[in-house]
Amino acid sequence: MADPSSVEQVVLPSVRDLGDFDVRRALPTAQRRMVGPFVFFDAFGPVVIRPGEGVDTRPHPHIGLATLTHLIEGEMLHRDSEGFVQAIHPGDVNLMTAGRGIVHSERSAADFRKTGGTMFGFQTWLALPQSLEETAPAFDHVKADALPEFDEDGVKVRLLAGEFAGLRAPTPVFADTLYADVAITSGGRLKVDSDHVERAFYVVEGEVEVVGQAGSFDKDKLIVLKPGAEVILRSSTGTRLMLLGGEPLDGARHIYWNFVSSRLDRIDEAARQWRDGSFPGIPGESEFIPLPANYRPLAA
Repeated sequence: MADPSSVEQVVLPSVRDLGDFDVRRALPTAQRRMVGPFVFFDAFGPVVIRPGEGVDTRPHPHIGLATLTHLIEGEMLHRDSEGFVQAIHPGDVNLMTAGRGIVHSERSAADFRKTGGTMFGFQTWLALPQSLEETAPAFDHVKADALPEFDEDGVKVRLLAGEFAGLRAPTPVFADTLYADVAITSGGRLKVDSDHVERAFYVVEGEVEVVGQAGSFDKDKLIVLKPGAEVILRSSTGTRLMLLGGEPLDGARHIYWNFVSSRLDRIDEAARQWRDGSFPGIPGESEFIPLPANYRPLAA
């Protein structure tokens, strides 16, 4: 039976209006900065996009991280300054490694704009180890049918990145990582072992219980588990979860706007580069999101 104190923290996401849809941000918040390499966790939608409309996230830069996008519904078209153009469909994984610097846009594709539909998914940022913060930018796309999964005893797990329950995803990772899309039917039980130092789960729908802990956890909450605790999750109603974690980062990370780094002066440098137009451009794109007007140098 799970330790009654196996839950370390319950995080309530902040809600942000991005114009096209609301985003629920579970990381970083005042309650919790990171879980393993995950320094950013956004759930967007579900939102219905009407025919003739679409989502347009204009070109913007990143450093020091890898973005991982996973859709449950809808379609998104990725373009970046390395020349990659890739549509992401439900179940797929897009992993963009920013390293020393990359620019990308995320827009609705032409066919989706014509028909409309529901958009629902997750974007996470994984901070890179300090030794790889300045690595060359890269992009990887993994189709849904290439991701390992198991479906037994009322539990279905699709592993998006890292390792879990004897599975290993083909998605590149840079440190010990766990990221999985999990469905538990009514009466199903999932063991979450302590192989990964830091672990958490985000409730996408339904309710879930931690065996041995009073009560249950419902939609749009991030539940952080205590290191070393062996946990069993069960649901009497059926639930869907995003399970995430991995080893703690090798030192603190600073996050400002779209930049992540172990060094404040590196964030200042990236901000100047974006303001001065010295980041690489995206072929075929002329728009951009400007540096926030209130930016002030962060490094002393």
